Amino acid sequence: MSDSKQQSVLVVEDNELNMRLFCDLLDAYGYKTFQCRDGGRAVEIARREVPDLIIMDIQLPEVSGLDITRWIKDDAAIRHIPVLAVTAFAMRADEKRVREAGCEGYLSKPIQMRSFIKAVESLIASKAAA
Repeated sequence: MSDSKQQSVLVVEDNELNMRLFCDLLDAYGYKTFQCRDGGRAVEIARREVPDLIIMDIQLPEVSGLDITRWIKDDAAIRHIPVLAVTAFAMRADEKRVREAGCEGYLSKPIQMRSFIKAVESLIASKAAA
């Protein structure tokens, strides 16, 4: 990494296997990860840690990942953090809703490892360039 600060990613995901997969992949590529299984705490963690990227599961038990993304984008302190939505929904209308909520990226589950890492790298690079 050209940056002296290790890049970090907040993973908001309630499924333990998906959480492990995402974090293991990110760790293998040198990213520091923060985990959040409770969507209600995601904004609080994002404000405290200010990660370089947030990976957001859209289907969370208490609150929708789309609502959490809207709260993040309404918060001046953290709205600059790109959000990558990861969801089992893969319909064109779903992608439109995800983008309208403020997510900069979108991947459907099950994820493909190469496209996942490519999306992560691309969104972090676009944030750095902004």
